[in-house]
Amino acid sequence: MEFKHFVAHNNTMTCSADEHAQPFNTQVRGVNLGGWMVLEPWITPSLFYQFLGGGINTTAFDMYTFCEVLGPEEANKQLRRHWERWVTEDLIAELAQSGAVNSLRLPVGDFLYQPYGPYPGCVDGALDFIDELLDWAYSHGVSVLIDIHTMKESQNGFDNSGQSMGFAWTSALSSDFAGLTTFEHWPIRTAEWIGNFDPRNASYTAIKYENIEHALKVIETVVDTYKGHPAVKGIEPVNEPWQYTPLDTLKRFYWEGYLIVKRKAPYWKYVMHDSFRFTPDTWGGFMDGCPDRVLDTHIYQAWHDPDTRIAFFSDACRQKSMIATMEREFGPVIVGEWSLATDNCAMWLNGKTKWRNMLGRFVLQLLTHAFPGSGFNDNLPGFPRLPCKYTPCPESYLGHEQPGVPLDPFKPIQGPYGTGMSGPSFALCPGTRDWLKESSGNPLTGRDGIRAPPNAPKHLDDTDDVMRHLAYKKLDAFAGIGHGFCEWNTIGFVLCRRQYIGTTRLTAACLLFSILSDFWNFRSEDPQWSYLTALERGWIPRGDLHNDPNIQSACAREDKGEFKCVLKKGQIDSAVLDAVGYVLNVQNLTDTERAQRVLNMTGDELTEEGGKVLSDYFQEYRHMGATCDFGGIAMLIEENRTLSDDDIYLTDDEYFGYVIRERPAVWKLGLGGVSLGLVGALIGFVLAMRYSRKFNEKVRRSTFFKPITQSQNRLVRSSLHLGRLPNINEHVPLNDEKWNESYGGAIQS
Repeated sequence: MEFKHFVAHNNTMTCSADEHAQPFNTQVRGVNLGGWMVLEPWITPSLFYQFLGGGINTTAFDMYTFCEVLGPEEANKQLRRHWERWVTEDLIAELAQSGAVNSLRLPVGDFLYQPYGPYPGCVDGALDFIDELLDWAYSHGVSVLIDIHTMKESQNGFDNSGQSMGFAWTSALSSDFAGLTTFEHWPIRTAEWIGNFDPRNASYTAIKYENIEHALKVIETVVDTYKGHPAVKGIEPVNEPWQYTPLDTLKRFYWEGYLIVKRKAPYWKYVMHDSFRFTPDTWGGFMDGCPDRVLDTHIYQAWHDPDTRIAFFSDACRQKSMIATMEREFGPVIVGEWSLATDNCAMWLNGKTKWRNMLGRFVLQLLTHAFPGSGFNDNLPGFPRLPCKYTPCPESYLGHEQPGVPLDPFKPIQGPYGTGMSGPSFALCPGTRDWLKESSGNPLTGRDGIRAPPNAPKHLDDTDDVMRHLAYKKLDAFAGIGHGFCEWNTIGFVLCRRQYIGTTRLTAACLLFSILSDFWNFRSEDPQWSYLTALERGWIPRGDLHNDPNIQSACAREDKGEFKCVLKKGQIDSAVLDAVGYVLNVQNLTDTERAQRVLNMTGDELTEEGGKVLSDYFQEYRHMGATCDFGGIAMLIEENRTLSDDDIYLTDDEYFGYVIRERPAVWKLGLGGVSLGLVGALIGFVLAMRYSRKFNEKVRRSTFFKPITQSQNRLVRSSLHLGRLPNINEHVPLNDEKWNESYGGAIQS
């Protein structure tokens, strides 16, 4: 099949004769306009407050049920209010004027272009708002990527797909508790867009070709609608199809969608999500030689176990190598979504889960991916890992005419209740934990932050510094890999690179689009998920990020490997043996003499030799994404640094402004106070004895002080002006001149 600038080969899903008609040499940075055309409760919670306390037929969890429960008239009324206020021209201008954003990723629903279910009437007028946005973008000099964020019957089961699939009301099983309304979703999640899913085997038993045809019609309608608008530069045909999606079917869908786009919009970029399988084996060679195609991956740290700042920093920098590998094997890669969140405390966020490439019992983290799909009044079982910070819920952008606003400050958390708990309580909302300044009592460890309460006192709050360093390292990692690149970054920045095969052929023009889809998002009520807040607080720099030396050198120490992986002290033998066994198995070294020797060790000998095995493995595989964790038994420390008994975790002083002194224990303070009091009393007693005759005389007459006044120690008698001690038969009156002559006139009345 011949196209304007290349030839497509349908059998192999590859291209040839690419003329590189429109190389993309401009650095592109962007953010996501999430929560606008596709509702997600965690992004705009005040739109869903009205459903708190609701029941089986009166509660909405996503875009589909929002239209279904409220009905087309009321839902459309509320949506128009939301569309008017969530994205405004002033906000677009602010993003453009920041100097760090020149592109927008716009998530839209497939239902806007091929309506079905409860959507007709509910979303009337949405396309007019999109047209207005595109005009604003063009007038402010920013481009737009159209992201088809939803699919009929859901591509991943989350609410960001438009409809939370796999859902059951369980109130009948909670009859012992009067009025308790409950439901279950995350443990039984499913996705039916691509076919009939069998949760027992985590596989599809049949493909739904009618749904795929529906999706291809949506792509064609989007292209027909916007191909003439100068602001639109490309399309993403589906957002985050989950990892169980049949790969051959997904690739064929991507290919058919690509051909539709290139027939009608030959200069558009075509962005494909990796389906949470960001590996060369999955995507290497796919659509080889085809212009303007790019792979999109989403990287988050919010679902990592609680850890030190140095672990988060190192993990951010570690992504470079895998991205570079994928660019070599596939072509241009964009980091479509990322955030600065290091926990998952944001209210209703925890429908998102993490997907990692698993090797055996432990994780070889090539990249950490997340399914961004939130959960109204729910929480993923087991999350968050630490207590969350509660602060007054933000004022709603919708105003008090919105049902459910403002929240009642006298009501605790309300139903319906999912498998986990998350929601406003007494008008307080859960949010991201603060980072605590570290104490010198446990030098630069990070342990303080893990065991600290979620709200840091103002003078101990180190959040700004940690977030700034984390942002710079992510920008360096996602956009700073060598070998020639055009990058697109900023919270959700995109990066892409020119890729050469051999020495001559450019496989794809360098594309740049942004995805701030969970940084994401351009705005949110939780700062670690809001680009505008990050910009305001100085976490993300303004201006030209490409030439910022602080970004270019942010990962310098991690890139040089100046950290080594060591066992934490006090680990039990079984945990160490499990980790060593896993590492040896991954490297196919289980049968070697050294392996057998180490696997039969115990105690200190195992700790020493097993630690070396883990350290060697980390050093060899860290550029492939290996982490220094091994089930929580290992940690990173600086090279050439001895691990002391106080070191449980470690961070680096250069990453934050200063280290505070650990506050002493209460008993130490008390003992110190008593000691100071005694010293002060002694000094006062000596001075009174020397300079007050009346006090001196009273002390000398007192039987209580007799052991002192009768002392024969010359230093004591001289210091206290006690004079000469008379002989036993000698009587000397206290006011006798002879008795007082030794005072030298020192005692005054």
